[in-house]
Amino acid sequence: MERRTIGAGALAVGAVGLGCMPMSWAYSGSRQRGDESVRAVHRSLDLGVTLLDTADMYGPFTNELLLGRVLKERRAEAFVSTKVGLLVGDQHIVANGRPGYVKRACDASLRRLQTDVIDLYQLHRADPEVPVEETWGAMAELVQAGKVRALGLCAVGARGGRRSGARLHDATLRQLQRVQQVFPVSVVEAELSVWSPEALEALLPWCEARGVGFLAAMPLGNGFLTGTLTPGEGFEPDDLRARHPRFTAEMMAANQPIVAGLRRVAGRHGDGVTAAQVALAWVLSKGRHVVPVPGTKQGRWAVENAGSADVRLTAEDLAELSLLPAAQGSWD
Repeated sequence: MERRTIGAGALAVGAVGLGCMPMSWAYSGSRQRGDESVRAVHRSLDLGVTLLDTADMYGPFTNELLLGRVLKERRAEAFVSTKVGLLVGDQHIVANGRPGYVKRACDASLRRLQTDVIDLYQLHRADPEVPVEETWGAMAELVQAGKVRALGLCAVGARGGRRSGARLHDATLRQLQRVQQVFPVSVVEAELSVWSPEALEALLPWCEARGVGFLAAMPLGNGFLTGTLTPGEGFEPDDLRARHPRFTAEMMAANQPIVAGLRRVAGRHGDGVTAAQVALAWVLSKGRHVVPVPGTKQGRWAVENAGSADVRLTAEDLAELSLLPAAQGSWD
């Protein structure tokens, strides 16, 4: 697979990453199979997918333990990204950015991942009770101690803190400016897809101008852009899409033209190319510093996602995709 260099520290990774969250968290718990997920990680590494994206809160903790089973055998082939800053309680999630906690959490992640160093350590959410500079300073000390190679900021939860009239990532940009004064930001992770392109407005240009890598979370629109979900089929209660306004039967039906557009473009690239691969290729086209991180827990989808690195969209394709209708339904 093509390699991409992200961040000022020249972090080399496969052009497509693997989001490990669905293996242990947020999607249909009854369909999670540890052994099947382990096979999916192994298959991804076989295909040159090196960036494995996890977090201590996924499970909680079980996702890192699962990856540890693979890393014990294949650490040299993987680029490990995990996150810190969120605690999972009974029916609630809270931020914790206290420096002492960050350092303890890092040691715990290292044990679960069965490694002596984390390639990319990301702040999952800033703690409103702790100045972000203090949290980031503690993370920087982990780099200096040799436990972490680079730092990143996760902006996936930006919608929740959005103020009326503000652009989606304004708060994240302010945080980035603050932490950049403490220690360099190597990577920003945020949602980016055909149906959620907001990062293109300001966040992606900020990263490009500073040599900061960009990990595109949810590049397949939580599965919608694959075209494999049926409107009205419903989701299990523990599936985040059961509460997502874009996944009501009405909104899924209304947004089918987006999937149809992806399929039209895929059809021009041969029988084996899918809507999902076109959606990922669109993300890949947004810059050499951009790496999509589609999530899956099944080997067959991991193979399909990796294949998107070989799809080369034409100017005609990109022009057609730019004219797709905006997604209906929103968190806002």
